[in-house]
Amino acid sequence: MTLAEILGSLFPDGHSVTVEDGLVRGTGPFAGGQATVVGIDGDTPLGVDGALTLSRAVLDAVRAGDKAPILVAVDSDSQRMSRRDELLGLNECLAHLAKALLLADLSGHPTVGLIYGHSAAGAFIATALATRVLAALPGANPSVMDLPSVARVTKLPLDRLEEMAKSTPVFAPGLDNMVATGAVHVVLDPDRPLDGQIRDLVAGIQPGDLRDRLGAERGGRPVARDVARAVVDQARLD
Repeated sequence: MTLAEILGSLFPDGHSVTVEDGLVRGTGPFAGGQATVVGIDGDTPLGVDGALTLSRAVLDAVRAGDKAPILVAVDSDSQRMSRRDELLGLNECLAHLAKALLLADLSGHPTVGLIYGHSAAGAFIATALATRVLAALPGANPSVMDLPSVARVTKLPLDRLEEMAKSTPVFAPGLDNMVATGAVHVVLDPDRPLDGQIRDLVAGIQPGDLRDRLGAERGGRPVARDVARAVVDQARLD
């Protein structure tokens, strides 16, 4: 689905969401109120300017004090690979965006990510993975790091990594692997209206981060939850 199709299915009565330089911002009527929409479209890389622009939109929604849902639509490249962005502190700007979304969640705003295209690396972490619930549409292609990049970092042969990825979802890119690890909570049905599906997601949001539990249940991260619990228990003892 294109962003226009997604917005039409989410807001059948119209909306004020716009896209400028690949950045998505606006609002639409949702569940008797208004939902804030931010995001990235057109496989656009996320740089300093974009991260700060989206952060401002999220923080403005928090300041409004209405606890309205915030939908983060994602079809991005990775973070912008430029000297300018690196010198201006791209890592801090991406972290700022992720923290703005976490603040919105802690302030009572249901935050729902929707990945419908590509996304990778810092851009994926600072947007889609920073939401309370992450949904996807069929055909989405998320990854934290693609295998050629992993090969460069680890110095392992690419063919070996490709073989390992067949049996280790937490290590591999792609939508199916992200579902298996619990990073993607649910894959939506594009043949059904999205407004109802997103309403159900918002209504079903539970306290805490469920990704480790989902990963254990789906077999993609069989030990992450137990390791996290052990670390927390040990920290409390200390």
